[in-house]
Amino acid sequence: MASLYTNQDSNVRKTWALMGVFFLIIIAIGWAFSAAYNAPEILYIAVVISLCMNVGSYWYSDKLVIAMTGAKPVFKKDNPDLWNIVENLSITAGLPMPKVYVVDDQAPNAFATGRDKEHAVVAVTTGLLSVLNRTELEGVVAHELSHIGNRDILISTIAVVLAGFIAILSNMFLRMARFGGSRNNRNGGGLQAIGLIVGLLLAILAPIAATLIRLAVSRKREFLADASGALLTRYPEGLASALEKISRYGQPMQRANDATAHLFISNPFGSSKGLHALFMTHPPVEERTKALRES
Repeated sequence: MASLYTNQDSNVRKTWALMGVFFLIIIAIGWAFSAAYNAPEILYIAVVISLCMNVGSYWYSDKLVIAMTGAKPVFKKDNPDLWNIVENLSITAGLPMPKVYVVDDQAPNAFATGRDKEHAVVAVTTGLLSVLNRTELEGVVAHELSHIGNRDILISTIAVVLAGFIAILSNMFLRMARFGGSRNNRNGGGLQAIGLIVGLLLAILAPIAATLIRLAVSRKREFLADASGALLTRYPEGLASALEKISRYGQPMQRANDATAHLFISNPFGSSKGLHALFMTHPPVEERTKALRES
């Protein structure tokens, strides 16, 4: 099972790099608007906010994800079959037993979250439990445990908070520019005008960059988690069959949202068509099942 941990060090480095990039983006936006409005306090506030968000995203992002998805904890007495599957596969993978959660939603899906393997969560929907047989459920759980073993969960969970926060912050700065830009231009000042333009560009581009990073993180790692999960169960067909059943449902989850979409094993928005398909957080199911069956 050594392959389960192949990219751990790389993922840790990428996590710190991602946090650094978000930190710099927020600082850049703060600097641009502090120059535009000749208000140094904006930059100071941006520094404090970026530091707090980086720390908060590390310690509390998993709790935010659980709250956003409406997941509830379950124990062995509540669902012994699910509990035993998670426990047995965790032992096989050499991982601590994660907390087990269930989301009350008819759409079949699952996700893993947490800052490390000692503080991990595996969550499945009630719909998933109702449509999958045991071997298929084992394949899905193995996939999620692979995300934990590969240390995907930290960067994916942090991306939920940081990407969402940058979108909120950028929107706030755009509103500042809308209501304060004309007054500032009348007061003159080339530096302020340049700062305002740069700030507007950063405010517009930052959420797009955050989304693209989140998409890249998710798509690339789904294939790795599929392969690692198949290695864990020694039965790739179980996960392949589960993915096909999940994709056939086609309806969105009740609490699906862009911030957490990349965490799930399958697109929580159901079938995607048109322009929305360009921003899917998951590779096509056909590609994933083909890779599993050819492995």
